[in-house]
Amino acid sequence: MELRVINNEENELSIEIAGEDHTFMNVLKGALLETEGVEAATYDMNPEQSGGQTDPVLTIKTQDGVDTLDALELGAQRVIDKTHGFRAAYEAAV
Repeated sequence: MELRVINNEENELSIEIAGEDHTFMNVLKGALLETEGVEAATYDMNPEQSGGQTDPVLTIKTQDGVDTLDALELGAQRVIDKTHGFRAAYEAAV
């Protein structure tokens, strides 16, 4: 996965995530919104036909005193944990 930091301020981080689509971005956004200290998590993706960027840009806003990169790490770990939980439930059901 290729990441490019666009903006990294005290309480706001914007990164471009190359090669991802709405499926992954919605999962990551949802996990970030469940993360303590995250005030907002959104992403923007323009289709190629619009002439805009084609890779999604994720923006995270955090409360004062909450590091945006730490929040991103916690959100990503939440995605991993949910994936493992889903896999375990699936294997138990089969």
